[in-house]
Amino acid sequence: MTVTFTVLLCLGLTLGHGTPVLAGIRPKPILRAKTDSVVSEQTTVTFLCEGTTGAQEYRLYKNGHFRNKKNPPNPKNKAEFSISKIVPQEAGQYTCQYWTHYGWSEHSDALELVVTGAYNKPSLSAQPNPVVTEGGKVTLQCGSKQQYSGFILIKEGPQEESRILDSEYNQSTWQYEGRLPVGPVTSSQRWTFRCYSFRSNSPLVWSDPSDPLELLFSGTLHKPTIKAKPGPVVALGSPMNISCQGTLDAEMCFLHKEGSQQTWGTQTPKEPGNKSTFSIPSVTEDSGGQYRCYCYSSAGWSEPSDTLELVVTGIYDTKPHLAELHSPVVTSGGNMTLQCVSQMVYNKFILTKEDQKFSSSLNSQYIHSTMQYQALFSIDHVTADHTGTFRCYGFYNQTPQLWSVPSEPLEIHISGLSMKPSLLTHQGHILDPGERLTLQCVSDISYDRFALYKVGGADFTQHYGQRTQAGLSLANFTLGYVSSSTAGQYRCYGAHKLSSEWSASSDPLDIMITGQLPDRPSLSVKPNSTVQSGDNVTLLCQSTYTTDTFILSKEGAAHQPQRMKSKPQDREFQAEFPMSAVTSALSGTYRCYRSQDSSPYLLSHASAPVELSVSGPIVSSSPPPSSPLPTAGLEMYLKALIGVSVAFLLLLSILIFLLLQRRHQGKFRKDDQKEIELQHPAGASKPVTRDRGHKKRSNPAAANQEEILYASVEKMKPEDGVKLDSSRPPEEDPQRQTYAQVKDSRLRRAEAVLPSVMSREVPETKEEQAEEGRETDTQAAESEELRDVVYAQLCSRSLRQETAAPPRSQAGEAPEEPTVYAALAVTRPGPLPIKEKQ
Repeated sequence: MTVTFTVLLCLGLTLGHGTPVLAGIRPKPILRAKTDSVVSEQTTVTFLCEGTTGAQEYRLYKNGHFRNKKNPPNPKNKAEFSISKIVPQEAGQYTCQYWTHYGWSEHSDALELVVTGAYNKPSLSAQPNPVVTEGGKVTLQCGSKQQYSGFILIKEGPQEESRILDSEYNQSTWQYEGRLPVGPVTSSQRWTFRCYSFRSNSPLVWSDPSDPLELLFSGTLHKPTIKAKPGPVVALGSPMNISCQGTLDAEMCFLHKEGSQQTWGTQTPKEPGNKSTFSIPSVTEDSGGQYRCYCYSSAGWSEPSDTLELVVTGIYDTKPHLAELHSPVVTSGGNMTLQCVSQMVYNKFILTKEDQKFSSSLNSQYIHSTMQYQALFSIDHVTADHTGTFRCYGFYNQTPQLWSVPSEPLEIHISGLSMKPSLLTHQGHILDPGERLTLQCVSDISYDRFALYKVGGADFTQHYGQRTQAGLSLANFTLGYVSSSTAGQYRCYGAHKLSSEWSASSDPLDIMITGQLPDRPSLSVKPNSTVQSGDNVTLLCQSTYTTDTFILSKEGAAHQPQRMKSKPQDREFQAEFPMSAVTSALSGTYRCYRSQDSSPYLLSHASAPVELSVSGPIVSSSPPPSSPLPTAGLEMYLKALIGVSVAFLLLLSILIFLLLQRRHQGKFRKDDQKEIELQHPAGASKPVTRDRGHKKRSNPAAANQEEILYASVEKMKPEDGVKLDSSRPPEEDPQRQTYAQVKDSRLRRAEAVLPSVMSREVPETKEEQAEEGRETDTQAAESEELRDVVYAQLCSRSLRQETAAPPRSQAGEAPEEPTVYAALAVTRPGPLPIKEKQ
């Protein structure tokens, strides 16, 4: 027995030392979560319990209570337990153990499972701000509007750390806060924090995590570039993106709003361009401010980017009004003043341009006369860069990035020095309501587009230009049926296709609408409505209503109507329109209207028409307004007209000169023939004749008679004081038409037609002369075409003048100026040959 017991005892001791299972010593299992022990609601958590080889069963416990068991697969050294869609009630302390043939192992160390998302997230900030210096210190603060027992502050990273912060109420911020000083900090590592809130009755049920807070260092690496899309001025509620582009080796980029105790975002740069994009789905008041971004790499921190100022508009509903004090079309190189005005008490106004390349802010000033606040923005030496759309906003000094809703856009156009177009109206300057109106902008410059502007308005209507066969470019602006809103002063401009600069302004065109004021003025003429040319006339327009200005218009006139300030006279208002030295061009129908200075283009009804009649020389008046020409085109048209007129007159003068020269040369030939005849001896075989074959006559006998003049002079004594001067030879006579000068003042131009001389010899007695006179009278009555020849007979005994009134032409033509022919024979008269009758 003793030996057996001793052997068994030795065997047992040997087993006890070599086999722990038999001795009751089993390894403690290890319990851990496969992902993290801090999980959010509705996620799945997996526990891993690691035991020893040969374990047959694993069990999971929560707060000491059995939850689940698992039979592990081979080699049976571990088991997994999963909980899906976890809820806050699953939070607690978990342990596990396993079973072998030798019994149960010990429980593992407890694993605390934290479930987040049960409460609203707290805030996490760094004071004074998250931008720190090397070796500096900062205070981290967790805060919440809700009451919690405490906060959990976690430093994320390879070596995660957590701290519990007690919650205290801060009356100045009206929230519960927990603070923790951190430092000294270095840039050799990242400092990223989050915090949670919890209640004492469930310390493992936490709130949602706060936004991460990254401590930022201002390093020495190249600064990133920051931009806002669509732009730095964003309307309330609109989405936008802020991009931060760092160097190629940047690992993380951070967005920080100046003055904020938080980082606004953390992004990993993405290709292309190694750019991080921070999206703001809906801009709020908190979005306004100044932003910078920082980038971090293994080499360290970058410099901060340039500041991006993000402005949120539409915070205040009162819209200011923007206007140009003179005209939205400004001459290049000139000055312009933009006025931003509002009834709201804004501290400042800011003026912006659509491309954001221009902005300027000014303090507002209160104007007592208008009871409004305004700011005047003066821009000197404007250039083409100032062309575009401007708006203005109001804001307050304490929130400079929060603006009002914008004013209506004001489009500014720059005009140059190119030739101005002309603005025309085919319907006249004064129209009744309901009439249709079309304004035409026309130029002889090849402008591709035209713009119409109503002075004092904001509209700048543009139309493409059209070319005419006359080489003009024009555009028609149809204003439709006119009303009181149509009244005003208009200008137009021209521009080329590729230019942002407009031409000089056209001359202003006034459009006035009648029937907008009560009463119809009266119009009268002094001294009379019918006057002589050169007289002085006064048109008097009167009204019993209070009137500032009277307007006088002439029916069909192209010029602008005349305006005259009214004067009170005998409980009436009147204006006199004087006209000095009137001409027939002022004849026509006149009407007058009245208007007020507050609305100078709104007129009363027209007065009764007055007809002014000016008698005297007809003076060409200005052309009707239906077809006016532009100013520049009119100048060229007048020049062309003058040139054509001069050319026509010159050509006409040349033709007249040639005709006169030809006629004059014909007279010379006649004179030469006469001179030859004078030198012919008596009884010569060839007669002295005059050839005028270029004139056609219906009577051949008359033609022959008109061709030849014979005057025979014998030795005689002059009678009745008539003297013949033969001292000057024929060639000295400048006219070369007569070869005998009759010196007697009583001698008149002879108009008698003596065709008998052309067919008979010169008579030697008075009886023969009388007989020939009777024959002459008879032939003159038969031939009506002989009106332009005067025959003078000189005989040896007396010089007789015989006249006979030429008969009227059948066609009523005026008689031609008669010509004097005289043939003097120095020898005794002989028989003259008679030409054959045709």
